[in-house]
Amino acid sequence: MANAQNIKEHMEVLGSDGQHVGTVDHLEGADKIKLAKSDSKDGQHHFIPLTLVDHVDAHVHLNKSAKDVIAQWKTAA
Repeated sequence: MANAQNIKEHMEVLGSDGQHVGTVDHLEGADKIKLAKSDSKDGQHHFIPLTLVDHVDAHVHLNKSAKDVIAQWKTAA
């Protein structure tokens, strides 16, 4: 898992296939990334576990494809 301190607001989140998953809103607790709802097709916040983060550079890169991540993400209640 990548260092969560390197994940900043407004960073683009990419699947392992290079496809856009979302934009970081902020870190939620110690183990989740909350994605911005303004960048979501359904207008809701979505959560991705930090365990899916492969590495962080100018973007947050995940270890699963965008399609797999979107199929499994959690939505804010």
